[in-house]
Amino acid sequence: MQTAITREDLKRFEAGFDGDRANRVAMNAAAAAGIHGAAKNYAVRQNNPHTFSVEVESGDVCNQRQSGRCWMFAALNVMRLDLMDKLNLDNMELSQNYPLFYDKLEKSNYFLENILDTLDEPLEGRVVSYLLKDPVGDGGQWDMFRSLVDKYGVVPQSVMPDTAVSVSTMELRKYLTVKLREYACALRTAHEAGEDLAALRARKDAMMETIYRMLCIALGKPPVRFTWETRDKDKKFIRVSDITPQEFFRQYIGWELKDMVTVINAPTKDKPYGRTYTVRCLGSVRDGAYPVKYLNLPMDDLRQLAIRQLQDGRTVWFGSDVGQFSDRKGGYLTMDAIDVRDLFSTDFPMTKAQRLDYGESLMTHAMVITGVDLDEEGRPIRWKVENSWGKDVGKDGYFVMDDAWFGEFAYQILLDRKYFSEEQAAAFQQDPILLQPWDPMGSLAAEG
Repeated sequence: MQTAITREDLKRFEAGFDGDRANRVAMNAAAAAGIHGAAKNYAVRQNNPHTFSVEVESGDVCNQRQSGRCWMFAALNVMRLDLMDKLNLDNMELSQNYPLFYDKLEKSNYFLENILDTLDEPLEGRVVSYLLKDPVGDGGQWDMFRSLVDKYGVVPQSVMPDTAVSVSTMELRKYLTVKLREYACALRTAHEAGEDLAALRARKDAMMETIYRMLCIALGKPPVRFTWETRDKDKKFIRVSDITPQEFFRQYIGWELKDMVTVINAPTKDKPYGRTYTVRCLGSVRDGAYPVKYLNLPMDDLRQLAIRQLQDGRTVWFGSDVGQFSDRKGGYLTMDAIDVRDLFSTDFPMTKAQRLDYGESLMTHAMVITGVDLDEEGRPIRWKVENSWGKDVGKDGYFVMDDAWFGEFAYQILLDRKYFSEEQAAAFQQDPILLQPWDPMGSLAAEG
C-alpha cells in the first residue's frame, strides 16, 4: 500500500478535474470573487424575507468594531430595553467600555489566581499550557457578565464612552498578555525558590496595581458615581443624579440576576441531556456570585424556551458559531447562504455532535434574537437577529437566521428561569458536572 502521492495520482486527479466543465467554471468564479463570493446563493434573499410573526421592538443597532465584546453588546442590548421602557425612551445605549475595564481587571486577577492554584502542575502540562495560551482575551459568556454586573453595575454609554483602545482591543490584549505571562513566570519561579502563598499573594497585589494603571491609561477611569441626563420620547427632560453604577442597574434595569440563566445544546455522548455543567478555570470574577453553570437540553427545548420569552415581549441573548455557512455582508444565517457544496462538488455531512467532538465548531459569537416567524402549527421558520456589527451589514444591522441553521450552529441561550417547565427548573438545581478547560462548552463568544 502506497503512503505518498505519486505522479500517477496527480495525473488521475488532473484528468478527473479537467473532465468536468463545472470544475473550470467554479475555479474561475473563485479566482475572481473568492470562495464566499463565488458560492453566495442568490435564492436565499428570496426565501428568507425580513418578516416575522412575533417581533420585539429593540433599540438602534450597535457596533463593537474591532473588539471581541459581542457577549457584552448582546447582554447590554437586552438589558437596555427594560431601561428604555421605564423611562419612555426612543433609544439609548449602555456603556460597553465600562464592563470591558472591569472584565480585563477581573480576568487578570482570575488568571493569576489560576496560576497560584496550579503552581505544582508541570509548566508543559495541558492545564498550565491552556492558561498561558490566552490569559485575558475579549470573549466571554453570560455568567461571566452577570458576575460583573452584580459587582460593578452598569452605566449609560455617555458616562464612560469608548476610547480608541476599547473599539480596537488588539494592542491592549497584547500588552496585558505580555505582563500576565511575565507575572506567571515570576510567581512560579518564586514558588520554586520556596516563597509561601502569603508572599506570593503580596506579589500578586502589586502586579494587579500595574494592571489597573494600564487599564486606566487605555480605557479611562471608570466612574464611581455619576449624573446622567437625557430626554424621553415626548422630549421631557430627565436627570438621574449622583448615583452609583450598582444603584443605576437596580433602579432602572432591575433584573433579578439570579433568575437569568443559560441553557446549552451539546448533543455529544459525554454530556447527557437534563444535566448541568460547569468548566474548570472558566470565569472572570474570582469568588463571584455567579460561577459558570448551564443546563444541557435538546434543541427543541431551546426553541420553545426562546419562543416563550419572545412571545412575552422579551428578547433572547444567544451564542452561536456565526462563521458557519453564513453571509456576513448580506445578513443571512442559513444552511445554503454560502453554497460551498455546489462550488466544490462535495458534501459537508458532519453532525452537530461530530463537529463539537472533532473541533470543527463551537460558540464564537453572541447576538440577540428579537423575533421569530412561526408556521400555522407554531413551529419556527426563521428568526430575527440583532447583531453588533453596525448598520452596514444585513438589513440595517439585522440578520435573518433560518431554523435549520439555528438548530445546527446555536449552542447557548439566556432566559428568565420562569420560562422553564417544572422538570427543567428541577434539573437546573443539580450540582454541575465539571468539564475540562478545553471542552468546547468552555468556548467564549468573541467574534468581531
